[in-house]
Amino acid sequence: MDGFSLTRRLAAEFIGTGLLLATVVGSGIMAETLSAGNVALALLANAIATGAILFVLITIFGPISGAHFNPAVTIAFSLCGDIGRRDAGLYVFVQIAGAVAGVWLAHLMFDQQLLQISTKVRFGGGQWLSEAVATGGLLLTIFGSLQFNARAVSQAVSLYIVAAYWFTASTSFANPAVTIARSLSNTFAGIRPQDVPAFLIAQCVACVLAVLLKTWFFAPQRPA
Repeated sequence: MDGFSLTRRLAAEFIGTGLLLATVVGSGIMAETLSAGNVALALLANAIATGAILFVLITIFGPISGAHFNPAVTIAFSLCGDIGRRDAGLYVFVQIAGAVAGVWLAHLMFDQQLLQISTKVRFGGGQWLSEAVATGGLLLTIFGSLQFNARAVSQAVSLYIVAAYWFTASTSFANPAVTIARSLSNTFAGIRPQDVPAFLIAQCVACVLAVLLKTWFFAPQRPA
């Protein structure tokens, strides 16, 4: 990120998060339309599209802003001292704004009503545990990749998210900005606003635990 102004980094986070949400919601609408009621096929299409766009976005925006696109990632890096609190706060703000803009863009592309409120129920202990696992696993994927093979971050994150769509009951939101924005879309990817707070709590708890684990698990090993 050296050499790039804060304005350019914030723009990268806004655009990247927006395109991520446009893909998540847009591919969900397209998949549901074309799958003729086959939910598994729709989820597969949604997962592949999300993983593909993540690879692209991390590749092109990573050198500019770090390609966080996720308040949990930004907060984790801030807790680790890799980004200042002021910059982290601005990152989180533009990530949420970009996520909402991305949802609205998807609605416009598919000729849907711009302003929506989701009615899709995502509630229960399994959902909350899933979000903790999805978020913690994503952060450990990022930490481990940066520690051992920084060039593989885009591949590792993309593959993890595709997998987590399928092995978590919540289909892996793993991102507070994504969670908030998806409550504004009454489509395949939606979540009821009243279900959002529990998801955010699970994601934040997982963020803190992942940082604690990172300080031990990925710490340089001392010579014997």
